[in-house]
Amino acid sequence: MSFTDSSPLNYCASRFQAIRRVSSVVQVGSIAIGGDNPLRVQSMTTTNTRDINATVRQTLALVEAGCEIVRITAPNKKAAQALAEISKNLRSAKCDVPLVADIHFLPSAAMEAAKHVEKVRINPGNYADKKKFAVNEYSDLAYKEELDRLYESVTPIIKRCKELGRAMRIGTNHGSLSDRIMNRYGDTPLGMVESALEFIRIAESHSYYDICLSMKASNPKVMIEAYRLAVARMQKEDMHYPLHLGVTEAGDGEDARIKSAIGIGTLLNDGLGDTLRVSLTEDPIYEIPVARDLANKAMDLWKKPTTIRNSITHDSIDPYQFNRRTSRVLSLGPKSQIGGNLAPAIIVKSLELLTNSPAIIQAVCRTQTQLKDSPLEGLQVNVESSEDLVAFIGLHEALHSVIQFFVLEIGTNIDLSDLEQFLWPEGQAGIVILQKINAEDAFYATELLNFCRFKGFNLAIDCSADALRSEIGEQLRVMGSDHLIISSQQSEGISHPLGHYRELSEAANNFLPDVPIWIRNTKENTLASQDYFSDRLIESSIFSGSLLCDGIGDIISIETEPVLQKGTALAYNILQGARSRISKTEFVACPSCGRTLFDLQSVTQTIRARTDHLKGVTIAIMGCIVNGPGEMADADFGYVGGAPNKINLYVGKECVEYNVNESEALNHLIELIKKNGKWVDPT
Repeated sequence: MSFTDSSPLNYCASRFQAIRRVSSVVQVGSIAIGGDNPLRVQSMTTTNTRDINATVRQTLALVEAGCEIVRITAPNKKAAQALAEISKNLRSAKCDVPLVADIHFLPSAAMEAAKHVEKVRINPGNYADKKKFAVNEYSDLAYKEELDRLYESVTPIIKRCKELGRAMRIGTNHGSLSDRIMNRYGDTPLGMVESALEFIRIAESHSYYDICLSMKASNPKVMIEAYRLAVARMQKEDMHYPLHLGVTEAGDGEDARIKSAIGIGTLLNDGLGDTLRVSLTEDPIYEIPVARDLANKAMDLWKKPTTIRNSITHDSIDPYQFNRRTSRVLSLGPKSQIGGNLAPAIIVKSLELLTNSPAIIQAVCRTQTQLKDSPLEGLQVNVESSEDLVAFIGLHEALHSVIQFFVLEIGTNIDLSDLEQFLWPEGQAGIVILQKINAEDAFYATELLNFCRFKGFNLAIDCSADALRSEIGEQLRVMGSDHLIISSQQSEGISHPLGHYRELSEAANNFLPDVPIWIRNTKENTLASQDYFSDRLIESSIFSGSLLCDGIGDIISIETEPVLQKGTALAYNILQGARSRISKTEFVACPSCGRTLFDLQSVTQTIRARTDHLKGVTIAIMGCIVNGPGEMADADFGYVGGAPNKINLYVGKECVEYNVNESEALNHLIELIKKNGKWVDPT
């Protein structure tokens, strides 16, 4: 649901350069959030809060790892009281890290916790509000009565925080909205924003402003839209509260890091964000390096020149509601199509020389054997000489039945006459010619496109947005977009690759509105600062995921990985994280905390081992009911801690089995999946 009224909404200074949003400063103990302060890294303890020694030890370990703010759950008044001793022990250990009490349902716990910590987190959908998933049409009068009741419930904690100098985070989560919000706005980004603004307005009525805001969801698309809309709505009301960024219930492993990088990284590239937490279903200490990496990349990006180019100040993307960019359907070969409503295709580049074809063939066969459900579709190779063209004949002969299409990246030593004279092989796979085109190469571009159309190939033009806005765009407009793909590799002088691709998409819309766009993850585009996989994973996830969540992209390529199998898996995982192409089971798993009723890490791995072949099925694994039917809003099935050693099982938001013995719960879950027709036996 997109918010519209009589005046436009603006959420950032520019979508084409990373210009940091100006936010107010909120003091949290010794740490200041917002304004010109660095991005602050947060995490949360997973210990039982009433186990004071364990909680203190884990907090100290997090601080040692670089965590600047630590959140601790206070699910009841006794846990809130334990925060006093935890704080005392930390200060005795010369640790002044600010503490945040995590509150959901109990105002009494919040009132107690505020005495002992520097910040209190409130979830508007759970705090003193109704959430029974009841369907009810609220009249304006009934809605006002609910707001009056909310005012009375929330006022005490606001006054206490103001009196004690405590900060507050209004932490809205997708799927844990109150019945009042759900019935008026739905389970939408707009509902999330309205829920938070109601609380903020109450706080402001008491002249209390020490507030941070979060809009978390397990779906990066929803999370991105919600934060953008929140900023735009705050702008209209002259609010400038700092933002706490995070993708909630991201899960574990590579998938969780990708989802977090997509959601958090997109907003940081938009200039939004003042503090962040990466939520992993792992030991929380592993959250810190990922969060720090994201924060450092954003701070470096924000320091770069920020002169807004006069020719590009807006684009045609609706940033508050996902819509796929319209493109024509294009056949890349007999077995592969892109464009329209089709899922993006995947290309992985071999870093081997074409003259070493045996190594390429071996790597492809290994990849196709080990990734049967997510195979390599397009193989990209460099063609720098006539010897490379000859070598391609043997490569094509060996792989044309297992590769859907080949991409030949043509170097400067090859010209059109070489391509015209070459005796091209025939087979089942398609061929795409990738050629870099500069602004002065308009004639060559048209001749190359004519050649590709004659041969039945496709032409992928690699050019800048400025080049496409020159004579090249005019010439191609006349020829049309049949057999044509647009892409770009980072060029000198471009400091914001994501903004550059947004420019490219906008330029394409002006000249070739239905041309497919290829997102190239190259070393230049992703700007990875160090040569190791985790850095390239984060950069590729931010770059590609941001574009995919904008609705841009018909092909994605990974051109940075020396191992084809790893590059292929990364491409599929990025598409899955952006919800652009589902190739395996989606897991929504909370990161654990003191409320958790079972070992989330081991249980998540056990469930994943039995169910990760269920393509298109979403399973939520939640440690307690607070992260149960509400926060797993997108899940098909839920596995939720109901009591010690007892599991509640859900289909959607409905609990269908209560208090199942933990030892039997996974088998019951599998039976539920079978009963609902979503089970397939693993191969």
